[in-house]
Amino acid sequence: MQLIKVDPRALKENPDRMRQTKSTPQADALLLATIKAVGVVQPPVITPETGGGNGYVINAGHRRVKQAIAAGLEEIDVLVDETANDNGAMRSMVENIAREALNPVDQWRAIERLVALGWTEEAIGVALALPVRQIRKLRLLANVLLAMLDHMAKGDMPNEQQLRTIAAASLDEQKEVWKKHKPSKADPQVSWWSIAQALQKTRLHARHASFGDELAQAYGIHWVEDLFAPADEDSRYTTDVEAFLGAQQEWMANNLPKKGIIAETTNYGEVKLPAKAERVYGKPAKSDCTAMYLDRDGRVQTVHYRLPAAKKPEDQNGSGSDNAPEDVGEVSKPRSDVTRKGTEIIGDYRTDALREALGRAPIEDDTLMALLILAFAGQNVSVTTGSGGTYYGHSRLAKNAAALFDADGKLSFDMDTLRIAARTMLVDVFSCRENATNSGIVARLAGAVVGADTFLPNMGTEDFLSCLSRTALEASCKETPVLPRQRVKDTRAALVEHFKERHFVHPSALFAPDATKLSEWLFSGSAAPDDEDEADEDVDGASDERADGDANAEAFREAAE
Repeated sequence: MQLIKVDPRALKENPDRMRQTKSTPQADALLLATIKAVGVVQPPVITPETGGGNGYVINAGHRRVKQAIAAGLEEIDVLVDETANDNGAMRSMVENIAREALNPVDQWRAIERLVALGWTEEAIGVALALPVRQIRKLRLLANVLLAMLDHMAKGDMPNEQQLRTIAAASLDEQKEVWKKHKPSKADPQVSWWSIAQALQKTRLHARHASFGDELAQAYGIHWVEDLFAPADEDSRYTTDVEAFLGAQQEWMANNLPKKGIIAETTNYGEVKLPAKAERVYGKPAKSDCTAMYLDRDGRVQTVHYRLPAAKKPEDQNGSGSDNAPEDVGEVSKPRSDVTRKGTEIIGDYRTDALREALGRAPIEDDTLMALLILAFAGQNVSVTTGSGGTYYGHSRLAKNAAALFDADGKLSFDMDTLRIAARTMLVDVFSCRENATNSGIVARLAGAVVGADTFLPNMGTEDFLSCLSRTALEASCKETPVLPRQRVKDTRAALVEHFKERHFVHPSALFAPDATKLSEWLFSGSAAPDDEDEADEDVDGASDERADGDANAEAFREAAE
């Protein structure tokens, strides 16, 4: 490069400069004051004008030249560089990034310029040390309304998901939504979430389609590639819901088995089976029927069901006759606040929280002893007795008892070892899951005692909130700024967004049991008869065996004392 002095007024601006967004008045005033005080510290970079001109074009330093003119300088030092093949596009972008980070809109403009000059996204990413995903994200701005771009250039950017939603909409749609949500003097902040919600379109994915390319072409379905989806899955999708569902319906009609029907779904996405039909969850028999339906994601689902056997005609002496009234249909029960799936999720959450509390929460020794007694009352625990009872999880629980013995097989432990063994035993026994391991109400009592509510995870997620009824979902909006929407899924999406950075626990997941059920359980326990009163007579062999066991137990107690 060659250092020369030139009149700043003779320099020409580069129309392809990287930084097109205007700088703030404060930044310009600071630069002007610096130039008046000490001059231009770093010379701008210029290149000879192409196309037969004799002048120079500014390659880097437009603001410095502009403020030098404002300061009244007659000459400034500049560096003359050779014109690059790309007209200095990459060099100018790197120089601007190194000096002061370009805002995303200017970065996008620079990237588009490089792409037009033949640079690939991968090459740009290598040169700028940016991931290709970031390059592709910025290129989404090409589909954004100009008015939105101007606002984004000020530093107010939507997140990636919101940007993808905005870019997927047409410019006309963006224009209409921007009119309603553009900033004002009173509220200069843009609610990108509201804009994205207004432009949100249902996406139906190709990986969920049962139909092939032939039906897709027949229904005019054009797949769009989701550039941000994982590389190992089919990321194509369409927003033409009507065409997608129509192709799925035709595929089901063409592939329906002999004893099959195409079923509808309820407002909650559950399949509607014929009246009095009983759903088959295990392996279906040959006589069972099949129902195909579309779930909320547009996927074809298959369930099996069986119809009750036809009633045999009763004889003349029977109560049945042709004139007998038909069975009165059952009154449908209102939907519970939490679905069966939601109950199972709560069971898993409670179990994890209870076990974490038993392992970490401070527990007094007397409370620990009470919890051990409580554990024996769990519905998933039974103890061997002289009457031939069974026991549960012996090998799993025996390891906790083994920790209390020394190498010679004698009981030898300190209080810390005993406390750890007791806690571990409770962790192994107590369960709130909706299966055979459920301890019942005693696990919820234990959780309330040790404060396990504080260990419950954030339940403001799509997985759990989708298990709530409309009433329960709208009730969750209380004490939040979220207002119920007309559509349930919009309310749910707003709550998920609100609870991303907060902690939400649904009241139905708290450990404290219902007072009525607790009273019933306590009454049933106090009213249970003693085993000695029930066992009036025993088989001789069993009596002798129990007598031996009692003698051994008595000897063990004496040794322990």
